[in-house]
Amino acid sequence: MPSLHDTQALLMGALLRGDASHDVAALLRPARGVAATRRLQVYRNNLYASLGSALAAVYPVVARLVGEAFFRQLARAYVNKHPSTSGNLHAFGDRFPAFLRAQASVGAVPYLADVAALEWASHEVYHESDDSCFDPASLAQVPAESQARIRLHLQLASRFVASPYPVLAIWEANQSDDDDEDVAAVALDAGDARLLVARSGFDIEFRVLGRAEERWLRALAEGRTLPVALQAALDIDAHFDFAATLGRHLALRSFRAWSLATAEDAE
Repeated sequence: MPSLHDTQALLMGALLRGDASHDVAALLRPARGVAATRRLQVYRNNLYASLGSALAAVYPVVARLVGEAFFRQLARAYVNKHPSTSGNLHAFGDRFPAFLRAQASVGAVPYLADVAALEWASHEVYHESDDSCFDPASLAQVPAESQARIRLHLQLASRFVASPYPVLAIWEANQSDDDDEDVAAVALDAGDARLLVARSGFDIEFRVLGRAEERWLRALAEGRTLPVALQAALDIDAHFDFAATLGRHLALRSFRAWSLATAEDAE
């Protein structure tokens, strides 16, 4: 009798690749009227259907861009390559943007993987845990000699998305539920996209960022201090308006907390 681990491995091999289906069918309990191999096939079909539906729920714009039938093919290939490893379906599909980038079959839609990255960021942000927001007035308590060590920490429910294509415009143009409605044309040379995907209450927000602003926020997300992050932004744009940008993100409640770096980390 195979161990539980061996049984599970045999079952997954049979479901995903058709390995030794008859051997696995022999492990199933007898049932009247339906052969074990047939029941295994039903289970296999349900596996692909349920995981395919989970992907379509997270990536509706990608599915609309390529069509339902082709998306099912992509989903099946993805399930074969990256089967679910968690009982939580919210975690399934995280590798789909990278998977799309490696598919020659979608080469005619060069922005597809970046649209997928936007949809996955939205999915993660929506399901991310809630966090508080600090009172900006508390920064006034930091002594002058320690202010160069201030670090600002982004909300947990926030993700960066960057693309050379106008992926937000593409996403917005494909929000209609009416499949027969004409989709507004989006010029692919309309400009790149730099976004902070965030959540306000239960609403997902796409905060469009300037190049220097994005670099400033990414530096903060990497744990850099305010002066170091500011210099990173100034390296991009010598006219970067630190005061206005800080004020914008304090008003948007982009930060959950602040802390002081050690003297060594601040360097």
